[in-house]
Amino acid sequence: MTTELKREYLKMVRLRYHRSPKNQRTLILDEFCKVFGFTRKHAIRLLNDDMSDQIRKPGPERRYGSDVDEHLRHLWECMGRICSKKMHAAMPLWLPFYHEADVHMQKLLTEMSPATIDRHLSGFREKARKGLSSTNPSMLKNKIPIELLDHQIREPGFIEADTVGHCGASLGGEFINTLTMTDVFTGWTENRALWKKESRTVLGAIRSIERNLPFPIKGFASDNGNEFLNHDLHNYFNDRKDKVKFVRRRPYKKNDNAHVEQKNWTHVRELFGYNRCDKKVLVRMMNEIYKTLWNPLWNYFTPVMKLEHKERVGGKIIKLHSPPKTPYQRLLDSGILTTQQYRDLQGNYSKLNPFDLKKELEKQLKWYMRIVDIRKKQSKAVGI
Repeated sequence: MTTELKREYLKMVRLRYHRSPKNQRTLILDEFCKVFGFTRKHAIRLLNDDMSDQIRKPGPERRYGSDVDEHLRHLWECMGRICSKKMHAAMPLWLPFYHEADVHMQKLLTEMSPATIDRHLSGFREKARKGLSSTNPSMLKNKIPIELLDHQIREPGFIEADTVGHCGASLGGEFINTLTMTDVFTGWTENRALWKKESRTVLGAIRSIERNLPFPIKGFASDNGNEFLNHDLHNYFNDRKDKVKFVRRRPYKKNDNAHVEQKNWTHVRELFGYNRCDKKVLVRMMNEIYKTLWNPLWNYFTPVMKLEHKERVGGKIIKLHSPPKTPYQRLLDSGILTTQQYRDLQGNYSKLNPFDLKKELEKQLKWYMRIVDIRKKQSKAVGI
């Protein structure tokens, strides 16, 4: 008998029970106990309950209401629309700065499991779009070996790099590109905007990022584009006291550079979208957003997943991930930092507030988008 049928039967028996004389109630009670297998005491309690229909659905009461959904969606937007597992790990980092929620609400948000977060955010998520590829193959391949270092890396300093073109729907003409560099061990990521994808501008962006990294570069891996496989970059990594191991990934195998390829959406497209940026004056504004707002928000306050182990069992691949941590936390736990570097990193963290960073980021992005729209209108007016 289904739950609905049991509920209807109980409703009918309860009505008969209350309308019958005492001698017939005994027979109805015996029948009811025999059908359901209840004890007489429990059956009497059920039949003497309020005869009105139950308004509340059976099961435990709902713990997270619409008020929790409102805070959860706001936090999800502020955290950069990260996945539920990362968001669950980020809650203790963000909530001390989140003054819009009281202590009880903060406790509820902290106790939400990743599955519950997924369920409550299911209606707000959007599908990612795909962009164009602007990678041109390089002829300098004999000096730079193909190698995969992922399984050997046990310390920070091994970098994967890639470029993203802000070309809109056309690869013609000149436009801004973004260089993304990601540390494989910690997930620490830095971005720089550059005008045109030339060896000179890419090398300048790499130098800028290297000065900003809290650890030295020990290895550098890229795709086969000529913006990386050139003599300038090859000499830069080899003609130094502490040489950097410069390797390239297999052609047309994006998963070889997966740590940085996945950042093309989370760190670039999600911020500036797919609009065409073909004005050189925007480079400085984009770099200001990257260096002072976007990268600190991700490196200090956004947990990242890390694959520890995977193996094939029959037709399945079983993957084991470590608990989500921010790149800042992984770097502190790495044990390679000197005492001064450790203090400097903690000092930088103590000066940051994720909600202030997010607020200023949205303000800067509004100015950026306004300038882009104005220049588009000016270009159309002069027939460019």
